[in-house]
Amino acid sequence: MPKRKRGAFQLWSCSPKHEEDHAFLPLLPDAPNQDLQDSIKPQKVEFHSLNFNTTLHWQPGWAREARDALYFVQYKFTSFLLFLHRYGQSMWQNKDECWGISSHVCDLTHETSDIQEPYYSRVRAALAGVYSNWTLSCRFTPWRETVIGPPTVTVAHSNKSITVKLQAPRSPYKRKRGSKIPMTNYYDLLYQVFIINNSLDGQHRVLVYEGKEKVIEIQDLRPGVSYCIVAKMYMPMLDHSSAYSSRQCTVEILQK
Repeated sequence: MPKRKRGAFQLWSCSPKHEEDHAFLPLLPDAPNQDLQDSIKPQKVEFHSLNFNTTLHWQPGWAREARDALYFVQYKFTSFLLFLHRYGQSMWQNKDECWGISSHVCDLTHETSDIQEPYYSRVRAALAGVYSNWTLSCRFTPWRETVIGPPTVTVAHSNKSITVKLQAPRSPYKRKRGSKIPMTNYYDLLYQVFIINNSLDGQHRVLVYEGKEKVIEIQDLRPGVSYCIVAKMYMPMLDHSSAYSSRQCTVEILQK
């Protein structure tokens, strides 16, 4: 059973799988060269997903000639309803934009937009009229496995205080008016805000706020000291956190 590390939004991992199905490539003949077929077979086919922006990645086969191979990507989803009606299997679909490509990356954001559904993808390679078997990805469910990014942070300072403005990361999916839907619409997320006193080691982060407010004020700061602010998203239900945002720093707080 694949496992997720505690304390961070991370992808699951599993052992690579291979499929022997030769359908969907009618223009390529059966491979007469078993060695070449095996040597160009794609490796490590994996979903990568950040805020539901989902791409499929793979590595070329071990042969030097695999650098010149073309790749073919298919995807499908399974669901409980499909299990009831068709034993859990949907038909493999070609990804037209990733059909006969030299790249090792394929964007499947649109194809995985039903974020509660589990998906699979598979890749095969072709070279000099020889094509490999399919290499199958692990199952991928966007809602469970996408990585949630850090918030966007802006700061403004005045005498002995810093105002922090926070914005949740955005998904690629849009409302009717065209604005992108924030990740807080899909998860119960909190902002965690940390302050760094640059007069110390510049690395020690102190948690000063946890909650859903998008604008906060940090008061009673020491004059003559510069500070940096970082923040992250936190999911209490799973005790998972995003990575930290980039540092946003102030000039020295002046005494008045």
